[in-house]
Amino acid sequence: MSPHTALYRRLEGDYVRSGRMVLQHGEAYYDLTEILWKGEDPMFISALAARGFFQSERFETWMEENPAPETRPIQPDDVLLPPMLPIEVGKIVALGKNFRAHAEEFSEEIPTEPLFFNKLPETLCGHNQTVSPPKGYTGRLDHEVELAVIVGRHADTISKESALEYIAGYSVANDLTLRSTQGLDREKGWPWFRAKNFKGACPLGPCFVPEASLNIENLTLTARVNGELRQEASMKDLLVSVPEALEAISAHMPLHPGDIILMGTPAGVGPLANGDVVECEVQGIGLLRTEIAR
Repeated sequence: MSPHTALYRRLEGDYVRSGRMVLQHGEAYYDLTEILWKGEDPMFISALAARGFFQSERFETWMEENPAPETRPIQPDDVLLPPMLPIEVGKIVALGKNFRAHAEEFSEEIPTEPLFFNKLPETLCGHNQTVSPPKGYTGRLDHEVELAVIVGRHADTISKESALEYIAGYSVANDLTLRSTQGLDREKGWPWFRAKNFKGACPLGPCFVPEASLNIENLTLTARVNGELRQEASMKDLLVSVPEALEAISAHMPLHPGDIILMGTPAGVGPLANGDVVECEVQGIGLLRTEIAR
């Protein structure tokens, strides 16, 4: 059993059996849970991607040939699990200061090259979940809406021109951050590891959208807290595009199927209080809802 499979099974009781593996195609949501769990061991989304399952024509043919219960349209509010857990989750790589206005709101310089850091797979939690900061933490906790890119093929030193060929699909992430801790670590010259890796620090969902089904160039990202708009920007405002990010990251480390890349957050991040409801949305993918308990 691989370490990734062990992680999947360890999380099984909390997430997998209590929710669904959902894929969005056009305006409909499809339940793939039964397909993934047909055998003794779960099939991973990365295996389906490697077979070309999510290519537009292939998937449409599959839907026509399989009008079974698992292909029925479902609503995103039905989803309870992080959609990437049935992938062999390896690593989460996030880009920092990738929107100019976000860097400027903290009076920081714009990076001269891609700036990335990591979040651990254990930070993943799903749509409609409740997240709490570490026990005893009384500082600022911030929301950060981001596009999540899910790698579908092994990528080692690839070019931006071919980068989209290595992507399985997309989802929505909320890069929850202990902002007070991050500030203290910045002053000491330390990495952001503590601020980014508490339990539940990476809500992900509500579904998975295949790369072939979505043109991400001009998508709008928004974040609302208790219905109030906090963040709004277009993907065209990224300093480092998705293809450029894959090229830069793969030059430093190999990427594997199931790895997740978070593309950075727009300006407007802000503090969260007990009972706040955060709604992160990426146009064409869906709305990721998270409740905060402090």
